[in-house]
Amino acid sequence: MPDKSPDEVEKGHSAAEIEAARKLFAGPCDFVSGAASIESLPGISLPEVAFAGRSNVGKSSLVNALTGRRTLARVSANPGHTRQVNFFNLADRLMLVDLPGYGFAKVSRSMKETWQDLASAYLRGRPTLMRIYLLIDGRHGVKESDRETMRNLDSAAVSYQLLLTKTDYLRAADLPRAVKAAEAIARKHGAAHPEVLPTSSETGFGIPELRADIVGVAQV
Repeated sequence: MPDKSPDEVEKGHSAAEIEAARKLFAGPCDFVSGAASIESLPGISLPEVAFAGRSNVGKSSLVNALTGRRTLARVSANPGHTRQVNFFNLADRLMLVDLPGYGFAKVSRSMKETWQDLASAYLRGRPTLMRIYLLIDGRHGVKESDRETMRNLDSAAVSYQLLLTKTDYLRAADLPRAVKAAEAIARKHGAAHPEVLPTSSETGFGIPELRADIVGVAQV
């Protein structure tokens, strides 16, 4: 993979890039640890990409789809299931990080604050973090809680990119409009990548391209 900065990754990917990314994500991928406190965050080693988003937006499903596994990341229909920062080692070349969801309604304020403090500590202390993929439910678009997270990421100067999930629920004619609406919002945020990536963990739509994007961003 030629050296390029994360913001210089091309919008389109060649067949060779997509195949190389497929082979990487088909390799061994192991759960490393789940950090439930700032003190338990693992040491820094590999390049990292992290997945953030509202609770139940499909972060765990996306990690499973990317790696071609059904149960690597635990999936639950109950919001707030991911209660720690989960680390997955991909072929000793890349760390995939599943962050606690936000916007959940059925946990206490103190628990919300604990999870948010943990996520903030992770974002501040990971120089190997190459990009945050901020997942947005394609059926509903960018919500106020997403905008708040975007503002926080802007303030922290953390590079992030919006990624639409559950696009299989959209009509074909509605998908381009959903992408354009999200891109219009992204352009108003300094740390956001201007391109929005549509995906579906259920059908696999956009997953090969996302794999190639991640490989380019992380330069692995």
